Amino acid sequence: MISLIFNQIIKSSATTSIIKSHIQEMEKLVSSWCKNKPLPESYIFPPETRPGNLVVPTCNTVPVIDLNKAEGQNRTHIVQQILKAGQEYGFFQVVNHGVPENLMNESMDVFKEFFEMPWEDKAMLYSEDPKNSCRLSTSSVNYAREKIHHWRDNLRHPCHPLQDCIKHWPQKPVRYREVVATYTIEAKKLGLRILELVSEGLGLESRYFGDKLSESEILSINHYPPCPDPSLTLGVAKHCDPNLLTLLHQGDVSGLQVFNNGEWIGVEPLHNAFVVNIGNQLQIISNNKLKSVEHRVVTNSRVARTSAGFFIGPSEDSIIEPEKSLVDDAPFYRAFEFKDFLLHYFPNLEDNEVVMGHFKSQA
Repeated sequence: MISLIFNQIIKSSATTSIIKSHIQEMEKLVSSWCKNKPLPESYIFPPETRPGNLVVPTCNTVPVIDLNKAEGQNRTHIVQQILKAGQEYGFFQVVNHGVPENLMNESMDVFKEFFEMPWEDKAMLYSEDPKNSCRLSTSSVNYAREKIHHWRDNLRHPCHPLQDCIKHWPQKPVRYREVVATYTIEAKKLGLRILELVSEGLGLESRYFGDKLSESEILSINHYPPCPDPSLTLGVAKHCDPNLLTLLHQGDVSGLQVFNNGEWIGVEPLHNAFVVNIGNQLQIISNNKLKSVEHRVVTNSRVARTSAGFFIGPSEDSIIEPEKSLVDDAPFYRAFEFKDFLLHYFPNLEDNEVVMGHFKSQA
């Protein structure tokens, strides 16, 4: 009996120690220390990469596509709109997309609620190990090695297969798992619908991007607290997404910027819209007929911004290569396993030329 009690005490003590350790780690979260504090030097970007005081115009030219029209006689026109946007911008917004407005609102509410919870309710989720499937972290995946940190906190977890992944999702807020499960199911449906339209535009079978090419589903929720000097730092530095297609729910606070024709342009938050962007794998498979474009996130000094990116991508063992029917003379890229792409991507994620150059065809 004494032995049993002693073991329970040891176990309780060990658990307490782990929790304390996680709470200490959580002090790295921007949201845990930033209030009424000046911008630390470790968050100040070099002059050539910081946003500065330049007023970046909110862009009304990133195409806005009404998916409701894709079901009727205008389908061909909508397909061509998507293809044109993917060629010229790598980005577009979709409205009338079929994801219920109340679900989008409730999901954003629960995302914000998560980041507003007390430390102790989130402590066990904090990790700097990218192998942890569900993890709360800060800055970027390279936090321990990077010289300059990003002004953001992040919650990231896989969504497929749902019945397995959901067990590792946050238990608080109590409605998180129910609401977010419904949201990710609807987001995946929308993503596959857009990929089907892309397939039609490229002259491929409608289900070309089904199965293994779109097997991976990851939800990445970014939280950007108000920043004391937005001119000196970034929420996320310039990068392209490594996956196939991303759906971004950016709420009603601006911050996303896209690099187009040699300048940064702001992407205006539209009510009940998703921002869609082409990932590196879609550029490769289309043999550069679609392009993945660099983008970044700027901060502001007034209000917090929360956004949710739903990343659709291949399984790690998928073989990625340009589709032969889209190759005119020679493929721009060689064949590779997607897991090899990721291994090269993360150490170089802020230099897309280096990332893509590694996989270019030598022919």
